[in-house]
Amino acid sequence: MTDKLKILFLCTGNSCRSQMAEGWAKVLKKDTIEAYSAGVEIHGLNSDAVKVMAEAGIDISDQKSKHVDDFKEMELDVVVTVCGNAHETCPYFPPRCKVVHIGFDDPPKMAEKLAATGESIEQQLDCYRKVRDEIKAFVEKMPDNIIQ
Repeated sequence: MTDKLKILFLCTGNSCRSQMAEGWAKVLKKDTIEAYSAGVEIHGLNSDAVKVMAEAGIDISDQKSKHVDDFKEMELDVVVTVCGNAHETCPYFPPRCKVVHIGFDDPPKMAEKLAATGESIEQQLDCYRKVRDEIKAFVEKMPDNIIQ
């Protein structure tokens, strides 16, 4: 039996996209991946991300927003940046740790724009659902889509 891959999903505030990715990986890839998430900042867990993940049967409500520095002593195999800001500001990791970027839209920003134009809460949540499903599709293909 080989060891599980230690993968850190990294975004700006570890509130939404990286939390979703961690949740999906812990459920869909629990036999092959040891999943974590962090941010280059800490913004706290996004309640709408929790809500749409629960709709899909994934409970991330106990996950906490963590800072990337919390993982600097851990021997990670892969860091997956899930937003442009995290990719651009990603700290240095040892050469044995691969850094992969896969950008996903920012649901809170998308929802905020819809709210400003008077769109319904349901339409705003659809932004989260879209990204949730895109992240699920990405995680389902792991690790083949990140290890080459």
